[in-house]
Amino acid sequence: MLNDLRNFLSLPYSELEKLNLEAKEDRRNRVSPDAIRDKRLSYLRGEDGIKAVTVLFSDLEGRLHMLDYDKRFLVSSYDNLTFDGSSIRGFTAQRESDLRLGIDWAAFYWAPADVFGAGKVLVFGEVIDKEGKPYAGDLRGVLKGYAQGLFEKEGMTLNAANEIEGFLFQGQDAERNFHKNCRFEYVNHGGYYHSLPGDPLREFIDRAAEVQRAMGFENEKDHPEVAPSQFEINYSYTEVVTAADQIQLYKLICRQIAQQMGMTASFLPKPVVGVNGSGMHTNVSITKGGKNIFWDAQGVEKLSAAGWDFIDRILTHGNDICLLLNSSVNAYRRLDPHFEAPNQIKASATDRGSMVRVPIGNEKSARVEVRSVGPDANPYLVLFSIFKSGLHGKKADIDNLRQAERYLPDNIYTAIDDFRAAEWTTELLGADVKQRFADLKQGSADRCPRLLGTFVKNGEVQFHHEVYNQFLWSEF
Repeated sequence: MLNDLRNFLSLPYSELEKLNLEAKEDRRNRVSPDAIRDKRLSYLRGEDGIKAVTVLFSDLEGRLHMLDYDKRFLVSSYDNLTFDGSSIRGFTAQRESDLRLGIDWAAFYWAPADVFGAGKVLVFGEVIDKEGKPYAGDLRGVLKGYAQGLFEKEGMTLNAANEIEGFLFQGQDAERNFHKNCRFEYVNHGGYYHSLPGDPLREFIDRAAEVQRAMGFENEKDHPEVAPSQFEINYSYTEVVTAADQIQLYKLICRQIAQQMGMTASFLPKPVVGVNGSGMHTNVSITKGGKNIFWDAQGVEKLSAAGWDFIDRILTHGNDICLLLNSSVNAYRRLDPHFEAPNQIKASATDRGSMVRVPIGNEKSARVEVRSVGPDANPYLVLFSIFKSGLHGKKADIDNLRQAERYLPDNIYTAIDDFRAAEWTTELLGADVKQRFADLKQGSADRCPRLLGTFVKNGEVQFHHEVYNQFLWSEF
């Protein structure tokens, strides 16, 4: 009876998809921010069924944070939303803690009521410092500013699509409970492309894919992956900031669906030793004047000179940015050559052990695939570092650079050392943000055994940036 009285917004999935695709098209066409803001505010004022607006932002490590604002309050105060930045790891110190949230009205989503709750819509926020400028530790804002600058100055549009793998385990909060028996329990023992229609993994994939479709992801395919209980749900290419937002929503949706089913969706890169780990293969391309500048029908592997230059710069800075692409202790278990690990700093059209692959493509789909990215990395940081390294990095004077015998680090300590020592990462992030990120990663590493060994340790799960909370961090 009480639910009947509430009368909060709850839309069919087909209507959600229509609304979200229309919003995505406005974003793709770069409709004036002021026009989109006015359109969204008018909608919120006129829709009585909406009770709250969920504002999302990410910290320096890529952990997603959400605040629910009462709709009426947000509509009247959207230009003066403050929060305590000192409570967000990697953000401001306590003595300078005041930060503000701006609203990126173009990044607005209608969400299924059975997953996010009735009467709610979602929007991504932009962190603003006390001077009113984009906050340097908010990599979403950094990526957005970089992409917008390239579009305005050079007419370039940065595009990306990510293939994000994960595992589905028995029980809720399986990662936080890992210390109890030091193992994860599979829900499915099938394999690549194989599961029965009604088994838990297939049901999970189906439900998550339905939600993503409703939220405008433009799904392509979904399937069980190689390892038991492993999954992948693919969706379409889009502009780079939208792509990064969708990574955050993808993981949020998967976790919520799994939780509702009494299970856990995990994006640890290598939660189980002895089977394939999970990656986040990152496909990127650049269009200019409506043309894909990576395509050349006469080029090597049908990739243009600009595309190969992009790859050469990525390979040059492979060790420099490895920590940004593989930002957890556990990620270095995945860079194991026995399980199709992309740990070789080279490029290939066929060798899946290469850090960079050149997939088969055409004028529309020609792209560069960076395979060494872990699914737990900050997506904004990943895409910013890949694009800026590929476009503005250096090219090393190394014979046969694309096939040289060089390897990514096999442990986080070496990756941290490479990151700290590199001049390029200072240029990429600035000295302050670079130092803060390195210190966060050092703190996690120091809470784990120095040697990975042959089985997953409690520390690399408990102190993983997507798992720990203040209570867990204090238990050291």
